Amino acid sequence: MELKRRDFLKKITVAGAGVALAPNIISANETKAAKGFKKKKSNDKINIAFIGVGGRGRGHVGLVAKYKNIDITAICDVDPKAIKATQKILRDHSRKEASVYTGDDHAYLKMLERDDIDGVIIASPWLWHTPMAVAAMRAGIYAGIEVSAANTIEECWDLVNTSEETGVPCMILENVCYAREAMSVLKMVREGVFGEIVHATCGYKHDLRGVKFNPGVKFGKDAWGEARWRTEHSLKRNGDIYPTHGIGPVATWFDINRGNRFVSLTSVATKSTGLHKYIVDHPKGGKEHPNAKLKWKLGDIVTTTISTANGETIILSHDTNLPRPYSWGFELHGNKGVWGGQFEGKRIYIEGESEPHKWSTGEAYDKYFNKYDHKLWKEEAAKAEGAGHGGIDYFTIKQFIESVQNEVQPPIDVYDAAVWSAITPLSESSIASGGSPQFFPDFTRGKWMTNKPVFGLE
Repeated sequence: MELKRRDFLKKITVAGAGVALAPNIISANETKAAKGFKKKKSNDKINIAFIGVGGRGRGHVGLVAKYKNIDITAICDVDPKAIKATQKILRDHSRKEASVYTGDDHAYLKMLERDDIDGVIIASPWLWHTPMAVAAMRAGIYAGIEVSAANTIEECWDLVNTSEETGVPCMILENVCYAREAMSVLKMVREGVFGEIVHATCGYKHDLRGVKFNPGVKFGKDAWGEARWRTEHSLKRNGDIYPTHGIGPVATWFDINRGNRFVSLTSVATKSTGLHKYIVDHPKGGKEHPNAKLKWKLGDIVTTTISTANGETIILSHDTNLPRPYSWGFELHGNKGVWGGQFEGKRIYIEGESEPHKWSTGEAYDKYFNKYDHKLWKEEAAKAEGAGHGGIDYFTIKQFIESVQNEVQPPIDVYDAAVWSAITPLSESSIASGGSPQFFPDFTRGKWMTNKPVFGLE
C-alpha cells in the first residue's frame, strides 16, 4: 500500500519492456530461440510446466493431471503453501511430484532453462504475465497466459514481436470464449440467424469486494489470495482493467483480426464509492480504519465503446466494486434479430420466427440453443463436468494442450492476446483525457484483412 501510483505505473511499463523486473528476459536463451520452438518427442507425450500455482493455477494443474499422455514436469511459485497444495494434487492423481522452482520472483527463469518443457501455463499476478510469456517464448516453449495477457501497449507489442521473432506460439487462456452459449451464438452468427451483425454489449460484472479485501478489509502483503496484488490495480488505475471475459467471445463473433479489427474506443468512468463504503461498513473496518482513508482510482463502473473496421459497435462494461449478481452482460444485435444471454434474461427475438414484438424465452429459447449447440459441447460436455466455471476451463486447457501436441498455432493466438489486452491501457488513456478517442494499433500489421476465422470451426 506504500507503493505510489507513479511508481506502480512505472513498474507496469518496465514490466512490459521486460528489463527491470528481469534484466535478462530479452536475451534469455537466444540460442534456443533461434532454433524455433522445441519439437515434441517421437512419442506424443508432452511436458507441461506451471508458473503460478495459486488457486487459479492449481485448477489448471488438476485439469492437466487428468491427461495420461502429459507429464507435469515443473512448478514455480513464491508461496510454499501453494507449492505444497499443488504437490498434493499431483499425488492425488497418482503422479510423482514436480520439480520445484521457488525462493524469489525470478525463479521461473531458471525453470525455463530446462530442455524438457514443451508448454507452460502462466497463472501469476497480472504484472508478471508478459515478462513470463516473453521468457517462455524465447526459451522455445509454448506460452499459455491467463487473462489479461498484458497491461500496457508496450507489453502487447512485446508479446507479438517475441512470438514473431522466435516462431513460438502464445495463447491467451480466455475461458469465456468456450462458454456453451457463447459458442452456440458463434455458430448462429456464422449461419446467419441474426442477419448482419451491427452491435453487441458485454463486460465483467462481478462483486469482487470480498476478493479484493481478504480477510476482512485487508489487502497487500498481509492479505490472502488475489487481495495480495489485485486490489492495488483498483487503487492506482482507472480503466477497464479486466476486459477479456466480455470482449473475447464478442471478438470471435465479429471476426476480429480475421477480416475485421478494432479501430478505436472511448471510455468513461463513474466516481469511486463502492470500495470505500465496503471498508467503512465492514465489521473489521470502520471510518477510522487506515484503508478507509485511501483514495481509490478505479471508477465503480467503467463503460467503453469500441468501433470496428466493418462498422459494428461494442459497449463493454467493467463493474467489480458494487453489490450485484454476476453477469457477462451479453447482448447481440443484427438486422434480423437480437439475443440476450443467460445473465440477461435468456431471451431471443428472430424476425419472422418469434411472435412479433415478443421475446422468445423458456422452451422457445432452448430450441434455438439445442439446435445450434456447438460440436465441442455436444461431443465432450460429459468430459467437462466438474471442470472450473461450469466446464469452460476444460475446453480452454484442452485446446492449449492440443496446440502444443500438434505444434500449431492456438485458436486464440498472440494477436488476440494483444488486441484484447490493449483495451486496458487505451481505456485508461481515454478516461484520463476526458473520454477522447484512442486508436488500436494494428498488431497483425495488415494481416487481419486476409486472415481467416479459426476459432470454433466445426
